[in-house]
Amino acid sequence: MPRLTRQEAWDLAYRATIRAGANEATARSLADATVAAELAQRPAVGFAHLKDYLAAFACGRIAATVVPEVDYPAPALIHVDAKGAIGQLGFDMAFDELVSRASTYGIAILAQRGSYTTGELGYYARRLALKELVAIAATNGPALMTPGAGTPLVYCTNPLAFAAPVEGGLPLVIDQASSATAFVNIRQAAEQGLPIPDGWAVDAEGQPTTDAREAMKGALLAFGGSRGANIALMVEVLAAGLTGANWSLDAPSFAEGDRSPGIGLFVVALKPDLLTWDFAARLALQLDRLAANGVHIPGRSAASDGTIELPAALVATLEAYLKSALPLLR
Repeated sequence: MPRLTRQEAWDLAYRATIRAGANEATARSLADATVAAELAQRPAVGFAHLKDYLAAFACGRIAATVVPEVDYPAPALIHVDAKGAIGQLGFDMAFDELVSRASTYGIAILAQRGSYTTGELGYYARRLALKELVAIAATNGPALMTPGAGTPLVYCTNPLAFAAPVEGGLPLVIDQASSATAFVNIRQAAEQGLPIPDGWAVDAEGQPTTDAREAMKGALLAFGGSRGANIALMVEVLAAGLTGANWSLDAPSFAEGDRSPGIGLFVVALKPDLLTWDFAARLALQLDRLAANGVHIPGRSAASDGTIELPAALVATLEAYLKSALPLLR
């Protein structure tokens, strides 16, 4: 597997996005997010997911050159209409104001509607934590999940992400789906011909399956049954209800057709220093105590040397795409 420097990986993602017809701002936003996901050791939503974006540009599921619209309905509220663009672009456009307003008022909220999938959700929360803010992010997408076997698909994986600054270290970042696993994990297993654990999904007949290919024809399951489904509903209300985005039931596919999924992103940013002056230091000590007791601390591990290892076949596919006159299709 070839190992790329951070800059080499960024250049590859940027050039591929420009080749797909995106404008420079879109290409920069997507390259930043793609590389960040890889460095956070979330490859399923890094370069592997970049192929989804490139195909979506080609088919019109992503508006490649539009400029999202940002407005401020209240001092601590930011509303973004992505207009079918990538979610990362609208967030980038509003980021400085989100940080500034959260720092001034103690809290600020960004509500974005009408974008393609948001990619790695932890990316949004982590960036705010690096600005000394505590952040919560929620997003939805096309319906892929059933609350329980025998019921229809009504939610996407509807993930939640949380991040907080830690003195002297990387931010605490928690990013997890409301489903038993993320869709990209099922797809990756299907592509590699690997089985999946029981309880992750059901097949087209609504029966439990460990065959990833059959799961792709069926539905993901909520984690913990109705408890996970309740969390998915809360995320749906935040990410689609409050933003004005498509409900998961109404969102077009992110992998087929020529219509944008039109999904939502909801982000809350808090300034902890306005509540307690030593928050980051206290959290650092507490996380050390938990780690000493065997607790896994999300977000602590990252690529130690800043390089990115990518499958040779994936790099070859992207390089061939850059030289080809044909669009990259999944």
